[in-house]
Amino acid sequence: GIMASRTIESESARRLTVMTTTFMPCSAKLPIIALIATAIFGGVWWVAPLAYFMGIAAIIVSGIILRKTRPFMGKVTPYVMELPEYRLPRFVDLLRSMWDRAWAFIKKAGTIILLATIVVWFLSGYGIYEGQFMWVGEDLMDYSFLAYFGNAFAWIFAPLGFNNWECASTVITGLIAKENVISTITQLVGGNLALLTTLFTPLAAYTFLVFVLLYTPCVMAIITVRNELGGKYAAVIVVLQCVVAWIVAFIVHGIGLLLGLG
Repeated sequence: GIMASRTIESESARRLTVMTTTFMPCSAKLPIIALIATAIFGGVWWVAPLAYFMGIAAIIVSGIILRKTRPFMGKVTPYVMELPEYRLPRFVDLLRSMWDRAWAFIKKAGTIILLATIVVWFLSGYGIYEGQFMWVGEDLMDYSFLAYFGNAFAWIFAPLGFNNWECASTVITGLIAKENVISTITQLVGGNLALLTTLFTPLAAYTFLVFVLLYTPCVMAIITVRNELGGKYAAVIVVLQCVVAWIVAFIVHGIGLLLGLG
């Protein structure tokens, strides 16, 4: 989506498109929505659609606000793209497309996701207990390196309702790739997703979901933005989306508390 913005003639419109595209819930975020919606809310119908369209609302609102700033001002030009003639695809083309997409995911799963999962496994399994470096396992996971790492950032999320180290570490690992959110949560609960209720209240779970959907995209998306617009805009996207995600999640949590849902 970011690279496709090259076809936009207006440079200001192209910058605005890139800045707002990263709010769109990508395919890696959909399993996170499904996990929270099923494990915490029992598959209630409104959870997933509301979370998904919150990202679209963020695009509209941020676009309106950014349009008022100097880098994104400019003459509005109509966007015209010639579409190819639609035809029924050949079976061999379908197979080729399926293979290309499957292989792309296999490479990502076998490199970035696998490496991150191994790192999380090590950090959550080993730690310092009574002055000794040792395997802490599930019983002493509060003394793991991952717990120390998560506690360093947990205070940031305290106003959002999830201030434990497990949630904080999950958010941080998700910066690399959003698929890591699922793998980190799964490891923290020992594969038993029913234990998610020990980490989240329903309100905190939804606030967590909102934050994860809106905060900075994965590393590959940021690298793509840097290649297209430069490092300054990539840094702005990281800061902007983290701030927007925190504010929206704070508002959602506050509304939940006012409605007595905390």
